Amino acid sequence: MSLDAFRDAIAEAERLIRNPPFEITEQELAEGLDYLAGSIRSAIQMAFDYDLEHPVLINPTHQYARQGLDNPDAIYFSAFLTEDASYVVSGRRGTTADLSFQIMAATYSSIGAPDTLAAFDDRSLSVDADGSFEWRFGPELGLRKGSTLIVREVYSDWLAEDRGTLRIQRLDTAGVPRAPVSVERIEKRYAVAAKMLTGRLSTWFAFPEWFTYKEPVNTLTVPAVTPGGLTTQFSSIGHYALADDEALLVEVPASDAPYQAIQVGSKWYVSTDYEHHQTSLTATQSMRSGDVLRYVIAAQDPGIANWLETTGHSAGVMMLRWQRTDQVPDGPTVSVVPFSSLASMSSLDDQRVTQAEYTARIEARQVGVARRMIS
Repeated sequence: MSLDAFRDAIAEAERLIRNPPFEITEQELAEGLDYLAGSIRSAIQMAFDYDLEHPVLINPTHQYARQGLDNPDAIYFSAFLTEDASYVVSGRRGTTADLSFQIMAATYSSIGAPDTLAAFDDRSLSVDADGSFEWRFGPELGLRKGSTLIVREVYSDWLAEDRGTLRIQRLDTAGVPRAPVSVERIEKRYAVAAKMLTGRLSTWFAFPEWFTYKEPVNTLTVPAVTPGGLTTQFSSIGHYALADDEALLVEVPASDAPYQAIQVGSKWYVSTDYEHHQTSLTATQSMRSGDVLRYVIAAQDPGIANWLETTGHSAGVMMLRWQRTDQVPDGPTVSVVPFSSLASMSSLDDQRVTQAEYTARIEARQVGVARRMIS
């Protein structure tokens, strides 16, 4: 029975979480079990929304189902495609900083990232005055069995920008009813969910080892096109390890790109709590010093606006992103400094904030996430 397979997959997934290929604290175990809950939820959603005849845009990654160092500023959608069909993606462009589309030959796996068959942002679309657009595509892109469409709608200002609308339709099945549900079909979907669950965890154990952890600790790479084929996004990646009396000072030029951001994440290669803590910042959310953005990654509160909270993680991953641009951005400089030295750094003077002001920043984050209406 496929339900047995899914139960077995949950047990195997718990074993992977409790025995990961890295050391974890009690807090990190708790976060890992929470990550597992989100992964179970996402695996069920992806398996039961799977429909090659009538595809839908699925939102499998968000603050309650994290994966792959998920971007706190992004709304993710995906749809499964088949090799011999044609499709139309239509909708209304919202006011978010970026809207990008990517078709991958398959899905990410512990073997590697699949080929990208198409990747572009809304600059390549013909968008009407009211924001309406449509994009038609099919076998001419080289679609294969297992191809996947990924759409990213990305905010720079959580409080001012609004989502658009999106829809996908397979053209040759328009107007054709779905077949009745069957026990065989449901059992098959539980079996698919089982494979997705364990595969998801194994993939994101492997992915940072290929890229992030090859770099020296407390450094960030020169910006380059993000691994995985999203050609309109550049990124700089790294990982940190800090004592409580240390801080990481990250300085990066402010870019002309419509979207620029920084985030920290956990050993699970997922975002940390970005709703109730400031673990990420876009350029719009950041306090700028002339043409430079300065960030402090630290366990303690330094009393500055651009503090990235480590939320109890003495070690983790970090990433900078630039989107909707074709120009390679100038990269960051990074230095480890004594936490005690931050109070006397004149370069941070224009960022000093009171506790009340920082609390207001957190409240704005809570409101901004709530506006997305995802739960």
